[in-house]
Amino acid sequence: MGSLFSLVLLIFSLASSVSLKAEAQGIKSVRLLDLVIRDYTFKSFDNNFRTGTFHDVNLPANLSGIEVDTARFRCGSLRRYGARVKEFHLGIGVIVQPCVERVMVVRQNLGHNWSSIYYANYDLSGYQLASPVLGLLAYNAGTDVNFSKRFELGILANVKPITIDFRNSTTVITNNSGIKPMCANFQGDGKVTLTNQVSPYVCVATRHGHFGLVTELPSPPPDQVTKKKISGWKLAVGTTVGSAVGAFLLGLLFVAMFVKVKKKARMEELERRAYEEEALQVSMVGHIRAPTASVTRTLPTIEHEYSPYSS
Repeated sequence: MGSLFSLVLLIFSLASSVSLKAEAQGIKSVRLLDLVIRDYTFKSFDNNFRTGTFHDVNLPANLSGIEVDTARFRCGSLRRYGARVKEFHLGIGVIVQPCVERVMVVRQNLGHNWSSIYYANYDLSGYQLASPVLGLLAYNAGTDVNFSKRFELGILANVKPITIDFRNSTTVITNNSGIKPMCANFQGDGKVTLTNQVSPYVCVATRHGHFGLVTELPSPPPDQVTKKKISGWKLAVGTTVGSAVGAFLLGLLFVAMFVKVKKKARMEELERRAYEEEALQVSMVGHIRAPTASVTRTLPTIEHEYSPYSS
C-alpha cells in the first residue's frame, strides 16, 4: 500500500513538472508569467525555511535571466517591523489584505530580456526601459503551501510608501543625454503610471506590483525631420500630378472611343441609306424625299385603216 501511494505521488509530481514546463513555453502575457513564477515558487518552498529569511527560487532554463526570491512572514510582524526585500523596502505600518496569519512575499527581477514582455502588454509609446522590471507580489501562505491556497494578496503602504532602489539591480542603462529617468508603475489593469524619482534611481509606491525606470526615446536630428518632411511633400505632389495626368489620359481615351463609335454608327447609317436609295429611287419633292418609279411611255403607232380609195 505504501509503495502504491509513493507511486501516485511520483506520477503527480512528474505531471506537475511537465505542466509547469509547458506553461513556461510561449509566454506572451505578464499575468501568465506571474502565475508560472508563482507555481515554481510554491513548488520549491520548504516548510522548514525560517520565517523572514529569503531563499532563491530555481527556475527552468527557458526562464533564464529571471531572478526570484521568496520569504514567509507573519502579517502582524510585517506590519510592526517592516522588511527589506532586496531592492524593495517595506516600512513600518505596511498592511497585507486579506491575511489570516502568514504571507509569502515574492520578489522578481525580470532582467533585460524578459522585461521586454511589458512592451507587448503595456503602451510605452515614446519611452524605452532604462532598467529591468522589478516585481513585488504576495500570496497566502498557510500550512499547505505546496498544492493549495495559492491566491494573491495585496500589500498596502498607506502610512509609509514602499521604496524601490534600482541602483542595485542589474545594469541600469546609463543616460548620457541628461534626461532623468521616470518611475513606471505597471498596474494590473493594463495601465502604466509615470512619476518622478524621489532620488536618483529610487522610486516609491503605495502597493505591490511591477516597477521600472523609463526614459523618453531620443528625437531624430532636425536634418532628418526636414528630409522626412521634404520627402513627404515630394511624394504628395508627385501623387497629385500623376493622378491628374492619368485622369486626363483616361478622359482622352474615352473621348476617342466615343468619337469612333459615333463615326462607325454614321457610316453604317449612310451605307444603309445608299442601299435603300439604290433599290428604290428617291427624289426630292420640295423638302421631302419620296420614292419615284421610272416613266414608261407607250410609243404611238400609226394604225393602217382600210380605205376604198387606196390603191
